[in-house]
Amino acid sequence: MKSTDIPLSLYVHWPWCVRKCPYCDFNSHALPSNQDPSHEYVDALIADLKTSVELAQNRPLISIFIGGGTPSLIQPCELDRFLSAVSANFSLTPNIEITLEANPGTVDTEHFHAYHSIGINRLSMGIQSFNDELLKRLGRIHNSKEAHRAIQIAQETFDNFNLDVMFALPCQTLSELEFELQEAIRCQTTHLSFYQLTLEPNTIFAKHIPKGIPDTDTIEQMQDLVASTLESAGFDHYEVSGYAKPGRHCQHNLNYWQFGDYIACGAGAHSKITLKDGKILRQARYRQPVSYMQHAIRGSAIARKRIVDKEEQAFEFMLNVLRLRKGVALELISERTDLSLSDISENIQKAQNFGLMDNPLKRFVASDKGWNFLSDLQGIFL
Repeated sequence: MKSTDIPLSLYVHWPWCVRKCPYCDFNSHALPSNQDPSHEYVDALIADLKTSVELAQNRPLISIFIGGGTPSLIQPCELDRFLSAVSANFSLTPNIEITLEANPGTVDTEHFHAYHSIGINRLSMGIQSFNDELLKRLGRIHNSKEAHRAIQIAQETFDNFNLDVMFALPCQTLSELEFELQEAIRCQTTHLSFYQLTLEPNTIFAKHIPKGIPDTDTIEQMQDLVASTLESAGFDHYEVSGYAKPGRHCQHNLNYWQFGDYIACGAGAHSKITLKDGKILRQARYRQPVSYMQHAIRGSAIARKRIVDKEEQAFEFMLNVLRLRKGVALELISERTDLSLSDISENIQKAQNFGLMDNPLKRFVASDKGWNFLSDLQGIFL
């Protein structure tokens, strides 16, 4: 395994939202009223970023993803200052993908044009639903009219944008989901992330389970409806929740799923780096924004770090690559880990015995049955 051959991305975390959604388990916090921490936070991001220069080993960045939280709350001039620091410290591939997450309730034409002018070339918008009643149940701050207006601005500004939409929402019916799908298709987006609502620990929804969560059979019907409808509309179902028009697959997420490397900066952000000696380093930054900023400015925002043991690498590798519908080449495991195919032969045999992987195995990919029982398949490699 040669570390400099492994693609490298950058993840940037903005930890604030206008309001915390009851289903969200991301490291996000309600932004104090009448406060704009953009300048101080970007100072911390830049300081944090510089500590990863050596870890990059002169590799160019193939993608940058600015997530959160609600990064569209960042002042464009501050985001420009940050991206300038990235360019000053790292080389970038000529066709680098730079994504900004945005929420419909926090955007306007001026901001979108400003983001585009400073180099953002892909937008990811958290629509979640086009149904006003469902949006209320989710605790979103926007309504369907605002969602369509934001999408119109995105269409006029970006030629590559994703919409996040959720299904299996409280009291949602199949006909309501069909409406969501048709609305999403009508928006002419290049990418869709359709994902199931899950009740994550330490969220309001987990503590106070909303009424009307669809049962298992209905959720399976919903999953089938999402896949068949979007595939018929010309989207490639290339990842568990990812659907892309031709040539518009998310390069940043693909690097994750192909077990590439990524550096990170921002409160609670995680990085995965292959070192020169082939060992895999994982780092986690301080989660609380104030603590993160203080530590970053003082010299290191790293709260925890560890080397991934060889015994853990099979599960981490499979946890990612098996999310891809077409999987990855068998050679990738020796290129991205300390493992060889023989190291996991017993696990593969077990998966094949259950019909979760094909026999003979030509790629690391789930069989049709394995795709339906993906967590069970991934768990075989623990």
